[in-house]
Amino acid sequence: MSRRQLASLAALSSAVFLVAIDGTVLSIAIPQITAELDPTYTQVLWIGDIYSFMLAGLLVTMGNVGDRIGRKRLLLIAAVGFGVMSVAAAFAPDANTLVVARALQGMAGAGLMPPTLALIRTVFTDPRQRTTAIGIWSAAGSAGASVGPSLAGLLLEHFFWGSVLLINVPVVLFIVVVGGWALPESVGDARQPIDPVSIVLSTAGILLAVFGVTELAHRGFAQWPAYLGLALAIPLLLLFARRQFRLPVPLLDFGLFRIPAFSAAVLAEFSVVFAATGALFFLPIYFQGVLDFSPLQTGLSLLPVSLVSMVVAPQTGRLLRRFGARRVLLSGMASSALGLVAVGLLATAPYLTMVIPLAMLGFGFATVLTTAADLVLEVAPPARVGAATGVSETSFELGSAMGIALMGSLLTMTYQWLLRLPPGTPDDVGAATAESISEVPAVTADLPPEQASSILVAAQEAFTTGISITAVVAGGVLGLAALAAARTIPARGTPTSG
Repeated sequence: MSRRQLASLAALSSAVFLVAIDGTVLSIAIPQITAELDPTYTQVLWIGDIYSFMLAGLLVTMGNVGDRIGRKRLLLIAAVGFGVMSVAAAFAPDANTLVVARALQGMAGAGLMPPTLALIRTVFTDPRQRTTAIGIWSAAGSAGASVGPSLAGLLLEHFFWGSVLLINVPVVLFIVVVGGWALPESVGDARQPIDPVSIVLSTAGILLAVFGVTELAHRGFAQWPAYLGLALAIPLLLLFARRQFRLPVPLLDFGLFRIPAFSAAVLAEFSVVFAATGALFFLPIYFQGVLDFSPLQTGLSLLPVSLVSMVVAPQTGRLLRRFGARRVLLSGMASSALGLVAVGLLATAPYLTMVIPLAMLGFGFATVLTTAADLVLEVAPPARVGAATGVSETSFELGSAMGIALMGSLLTMTYQWLLRLPPGTPDDVGAATAESISEVPAVTADLPPEQASSILVAAQEAFTTGISITAVVAGGVLGLAALAAARTIPARGTPTSG
């Protein structure tokens, strides 16, 4: 690789690292945010979810915007917006302001993601170099998602909760300076305008659908706003799909899904992210609430995922050339599925027994995401590569949001069903404990020590069983998805790079 190519890859990898890390850092800071801003339970959920929701809702649109106005231009504009919103979120005076800032940060993140992968295709024309670059790009994303908790824990040991967002600023400056110098401009079919009706239909439909699922997941099945959201989302998405078939250059080209390799890549990416993120999002709560880990210990405990991902992702190109995309995808999905099941079965065992299962999860993440990205770039038409990568990354973000919502629903229902509070527990304490195990230390602070200890033990036992069941179910879902993918991915002729 030339010096300019290396600089370009550093800027693009930094961008995907930035977007990924911000999807996880706040999970460690939730206790501090709760103490500082006093959010309601619903606000806590939106603080965690809104970032991924906005990403999922706008990635397809932003991929098309990049195709038209220039992928480098969109990347630089989005990077500046991301930095500004990071500062706004870090100094948010209340929970509502934080939710809004995170939403706008998610919008900027949606503008960062599609150009990164599309520009890799422009910068690296040699297939073997491109696969290596995708491996490094994928490792940056996996590292961001996994290192986020560790870095957040380290910062929270010494600084206020907003510091986990302020670390974005120097990364944004690096992207703007280095990317502005090294990256070439890349434009798709700039003559075709973007259809504003499609933008409204797709964004509103995705956001309403995710809102409905999340409300049902976190607040129970008696929430009429959730059903209203779903009732509105379905016709909007159907209208969006119908409109795409009539447009000469659609926002979402459904013809891409007729390519078996593209469909397989999207399915594998969505299912791995859905299962793994849905389980991993709640592990920090388990480590702190049950194992009594500090924020730093909690972050370090997830390092096996990130370290294995960072090592394996750049090597995935060799695996592709030797074994082909089908075997690599299926082995990655199987590894993650087995890792999740093992994490669930070992929830009551010492932490060290989880190291290998977490490493298996990291292997699956790295191989699946790298292979999926390589397949998308390989089969997408050059003029539509931004739109194609937008679809691929939408599957990632939507899988993350839906995984958190649905796996969180399962965990919450299991925890509340199994919770057996000791006699004499005050009603307000019982209600707060049933809402979240993170609330227990605060709401029992004024109770007699023995009573407070009994309540905490009951909550820990219920939550441990809940996290165990959730991880096993997530692994089972991913295993079923692997079986479905095995029928989708062609046994022969699946494109690989190099």
